[in-house]
Amino acid sequence: MLVVPAVLALTALLAISGCRAPQAAPAPAPALGLFTSLPILWDEAASATDLLRGDAPPHWARTVLDRHGTLRPLDTLAELDGVTLLIMAQPRPLSPQENVALDRWVRGGGRVLLFADPMLTSHSAYGLGDRRRPQDVVLLSPILARWGLDLQFDDDQPAGARQAALLGVTVPVDLPGRFALAPGARGCRLEAAGLAARCRIGRGQVLALADAALLDAADPAGDQARAAALDRLLEALATGS
Repeated sequence: MLVVPAVLALTALLAISGCRAPQAAPAPAPALGLFTSLPILWDEAASATDLLRGDAPPHWARTVLDRHGTLRPLDTLAELDGVTLLIMAQPRPLSPQENVALDRWVRGGGRVLLFADPMLTSHSAYGLGDRRRPQDVVLLSPILARWGLDLQFDDDQPAGARQAALLGVTVPVDLPGRFALAPGARGCRLEAAGLAARCRIGRGQVLALADAALLDAADPAGDQARAAALDRLLEALATGS
């Protein structure tokens, strides 16, 4: 008779353990779309043998992006389903279909971090006319005008890299452009004297920089200051801070 309480207690413990709610699966990492002509996913300086071996060190910016989600390289913006945040870094000109698809995606809640440089200063191993060469002059007037922005460039500004304050961090710039608000534009505000623009487009957001020097791969080992700046821009877009 003395074993009955112990048996009952064990039975109750097993019943409680069996009814325990299963732990929720971790949330999937955000999908970060990357649409760029810059060598963020490859190394221009690497030899063909290095590329095949995969020994080339990753671009420092790729390491930062990987911390914020699952990177998804994009060849076109015609299909953005599943993308949580889109990084457009010195992209090629968009087709009319891509302009429409991008605008629709942003207005539906998409978020874009855009680097639009009117005079790219980073060195390229490829000559003018080579399709592998990054886009020297960004050509995004249709979509920028749709969002109420005008990208301008001052030909008389002094050349050379300098630091600019933006959203609490410093970012390197070299012959940057400047955003201006189109007449009657709503939902956008300028930052750092026009170096950047933050826009609410429908239910989505756009954070645009009129320069791409931040993404230069001058130091293959990575640059902590650049990484911190890119982290801050991604955080500002994700949180609205």
